[in-house]
Amino acid sequence: MKNAEIRALSIEDLKEQINKEQSNAQTLRFAHAISPLENPTRIKQGRRNIARLLTELKRRENEQNS
Repeated sequence: MKNAEIRALSIEDLKEQINKEQSNAQTLRFAHAISPLENPTRIKQGRRNIARLLTELKRRENEQNS
């Protein structure tokens, strides 16, 4: 997910997307622990997407509080 796409989301959509990405990341980690994934970089990409989403959510929360 690109930064432009993330900025287009509402706060509720950001929270929903964060929850979806976190559950997906957990599923990937469990699957990787059982048997190696074909593309283990998906775990890294998921972690980065979560960080991008959380960063945008915090930025918007700080804007509202200011």
